[in-house]
Amino acid sequence: MKMRIQRALARAGVASRRGAEEIVAAGRVQVNGQPAQVGQSVDPAMDRITVDGAVVRAPATPQWIVLNKPSGVMTTKTDPNGRRTIFEFVPEIPGLTYAGRLDYLTEGVLLLTNDGAAIHALLHPSREVERTYVATVTGDAGRAAMHARRGVMLEDGVAQVSDVSARPIGGGRWEFTVGLTQGRNREVRRLCKALDLFVERLVRVRFGPVTLGRLAPGEWRSLSERELSIITALTKAPRQESHGAA
Repeated sequence: MKMRIQRALARAGVASRRGAEEIVAAGRVQVNGQPAQVGQSVDPAMDRITVDGAVVRAPATPQWIVLNKPSGVMTTKTDPNGRRTIFEFVPEIPGLTYAGRLDYLTEGVLLLTNDGAAIHALLHPSREVERTYVATVTGDAGRAAMHARRGVMLEDGVAQVSDVSARPIGGGRWEFTVGLTQGRNREVRRLCKALDLFVERLVRVRFGPVTLGRLAPGEWRSLSERELSIITALTKAPRQESHGAA
């Protein structure tokens, strides 16, 4: 399958997409014995690609896994402060990266794959892929849910929920469930703050067709055939004009 040289290098685990562009620009990459150019198309299964003379093996079929991210873990490759990262919990797969971040304290569904182009497609606003979050909150969550249905203005635009509900669970706490398709930074926490809700715990329980199932915090699994087929369809579908808030 044809792809840009930097994507082929990233999928093979040589470097990140940006790092691959730098390697190519520095003249360290050859395709079939000729210097590679940034952006040129290659077929990793057919073309002979080398970096500093070493052959780059064609990547295997893209792999997808789901991790139940624990609280107190960074969604990043490394952390300068020595905190645990998600990559301590998942297998070593060349080119593996995550589809959208979960913040340090947020738990739950985190998709990872070695197909960077699919991640870009999956996260594009035009796909309107729903993410479902369950927050344990204090405050008037019943009233907050009614307000959330009308949209809530945040500093970067209106947060428009696709679904919202509130259920009392005792002790002045509520289970506040929110569905979103925008995927903006810390959107659920900022939404709750704007609605005068205090978040004690936040879990993403679903991303598109993928749910936690029986995964305990820190455990991972491969996607089921059904989940993978839906994810593939979502990433291959042509983009539509997005009507969500920017």
